[in-house]
Amino acid sequence: MEQRILGRTGRAVSAVGLGTWQLGADWGDVSEDDALAVLDASAEAGVTFFDTADVYGDGRSESVIGRFRAANPDLPLTVATKMGRRVEQVPENYVLENFRAWTDRSRRNLGVDRLDLVQLHCPPTSVFHSDEVFDALDTLVDDGAIANYGVSVEECDQALAAIARSGTATVQIILNAFRLKPLDAVLPAAIEAGVGVIARVPLASGLLTARYSDDTAFAANDHRSFNRHGEAFDVGETFSGVDYTSGVRAARELAELAPDGATPAQAAIAWVAQQPGVSSVIPGARSVRQARANAEAGGLDPLPAAYLRRVIELYDTNFRATVHNRW
Repeated sequence: MEQRILGRTGRAVSAVGLGTWQLGADWGDVSEDDALAVLDASAEAGVTFFDTADVYGDGRSESVIGRFRAANPDLPLTVATKMGRRVEQVPENYVLENFRAWTDRSRRNLGVDRLDLVQLHCPPTSVFHSDEVFDALDTLVDDGAIANYGVSVEECDQALAAIARSGTATVQIILNAFRLKPLDAVLPAAIEAGVGVIARVPLASGLLTARYSDDTAFAANDHRSFNRHGEAFDVGETFSGVDYTSGVRAARELAELAPDGATPAQAAIAWVAQQPGVSSVIPGARSVRQARANAEAGGLDPLPAAYLRRVIELYDTNFRATVHNRW
């Protein structure tokens, strides 16, 4: 697995990491044994970067990673977590007192004295423009509670505001074949500033596996059932905010151009990992098989020109008018 420097953290991480939202909640039920098996299979396949959050299963995802890390102290892992979604989403809650409480809880869950990387978890837009917020994050670094901080964003303008902050180590953003807007300005700005880019939702919540149909049913506790129109959180987190039926059709067309020996999902993950400026792409996995297959995508040769062209064509035809201007 190729290792890349994660922006201003200076840490080397795998080009394909592991997102662990699904190990906590909102993707149906995943047992603790299955969660630990996914972490083990990922690490065995060369993954050295896990991304989690304090709200994934109300800390369950963090705690499982903490147990795995304690059982494997010699593995060169970097764990990124997130904070800020445990309270009402108003700027007044993004203050040092809360930051200390949230990071203390995450340190307990993960079993560490100092967190590798803490990201503000898609906060209100005004937070990205607050000097006090970033001063508070600097204080956590000075205190030794966290080694680095970054942001997770919904919108490109939020990412650009954070990149302009000298202490921002990383930016996490949705990037996939159905969400191309970050290529315009965010990735070039991150490269220039030396900020790491963590690409999430690389499979558009599974659409880009090309395994779904118009009739596919998801569990009631799966966000792909209850958040299709943004009922619970930003709709961009579910199917990247694209129309489901259009996404199913476009994914099937793109899948036809996956290179020999690669699944549609692996090609889609590789497309993200091969974008200049991406430090790590973080697909999720609910099984050992998925974890291994995702990691293998990090070793694919550069995708053929026909695949790259078709990504643009499908995006322009199906999504640019409805998605590009929003995020």
